[in-house]
Amino acid sequence: MVCLRSMPNVFTGSCARMCCCLSENPLYRHRNGHILAKESNQQWCSDGIEFRCDNGEKLRVTFALDCCDREALHWTVTTGGFDSETVQDVMLGAVERRFGSGLPASPVEWLTDNGSCYRANETRQFARMLGLEPKNTAVRSPESNGIAESFVKTIKRDYISIMPKPDGLTAAKNLAEAFEHYNEWHSHSALGYRSPREYIRRKLSQP
Repeated sequence: MVCLRSMPNVFTGSCARMCCCLSENPLYRHRNGHILAKESNQQWCSDGIEFRCDNGEKLRVTFALDCCDREALHWTVTTGGFDSETVQDVMLGAVERRFGSGLPASPVEWLTDNGSCYRANETRQFARMLGLEPKNTAVRSPESNGIAESFVKTIKRDYISIMPKPDGLTAAKNLAEAFEHYNEWHSHSALGYRSPREYIRRKLSQP
């Protein structure tokens, strides 16, 4: 197995460069049947993307996304599987992206499917060390993680399907640009047709 995240930074990127009882919680709201956070850093979600390069290499991308502002916080790409160590790397990168060397003042919900890499004890323990509270979607109900599922479809349709990907190295470099473009320019109707970072900047500028 070749682990691209353990190699130079061209292979792995922070995107700074590039249903439970929540229905009763005022911090959350429903939209199109899914639960969304009203504010940034209340609920993050994570999932994976898998695709093949022209030379047959299979790449797997693990990402973290803020469920309110939709910014892709951190991602890692590897030729191996979706494992606990990779998820922990993404968790740490996401926390560093939003909180620097600190930790959240209150727990951030970490919403994922029931994949073994997310359910592993070491993953859940590491999450709580970082101030994240792991939550899994209902069994056989992946649509409960609808924001992550929508993000996967967007990245595959608007970026991976058209970007050059002759090999893993080239694909990883282009993925970094794809994630950066998504964060800066990809508009969302839920954000008033603003991109994630445009939405964040607008929120920060308000008194």
